[in-house]
Amino acid sequence: MTARLEKSSVAGLVLAGGRSVRFGGEKAAALLNGRPLLLWATLRLQAACEAVAVSARPDTETEALARANHLPVLHDLAGDADGPLAGVRAGLIWAEALGAQALAVSPCDAPLLPADLFVRLIEAAGSGAAMAVTAEGRQPLCALWPVAALDAVTEALAGGAHPATWRMLQVLSAVEVMFEPPQAFANLNTREDLAIAQARLGLTS
Repeated sequence: MTARLEKSSVAGLVLAGGRSVRFGGEKAAALLNGRPLLLWATLRLQAACEAVAVSARPDTETEALARANHLPVLHDLAGDADGPLAGVRAGLIWAEALGAQALAVSPCDAPLLPADLFVRLIEAAGSGAAMAVTAEGRQPLCALWPVAALDAVTEALAGGAHPATWRMLQVLSAVEVMFEPPQAFANLNTREDLAIAQARLGLTS
């Protein structure tokens, strides 16, 4: 059986570089139960990772919020196409500089993710990659990436390309880890979604 990575070997990254067009404002800074969505994701990652950074666009409210909470902010590299894989690449470069062996990645807009999400992904991945799946399909923004994948990710992004994140994880032979319920992985794309999540928390608190 493959040995489980220690917390000190895993870095975490919150993907918060989207433009949040449907939301009508920066999702990462929106409040749920009085806490910004960015910090919901950060706290979950910090439970399993030695250090956590935020992938954000420059000069945004999200960047300012991250810095105010003493979180490193990473920007996509010049020439990379917009999209989550570009954020993952920046995260892998940062993780490699820290001496980490793996990078756990979370979206900023899914505050109801399972508490054991990253613990289970780390256990399943061993020295490779792992990706969450539910009965509704793959959840590639909830994944563990080996730092050794940096060269492959860089090559995939060459020339402004941006392959689907789940395809890149398949290339890396990511272990798929089943989670339930699917609703826990819901992204908050609109203010109505945020209100629904608030109501759900109220029912379960």
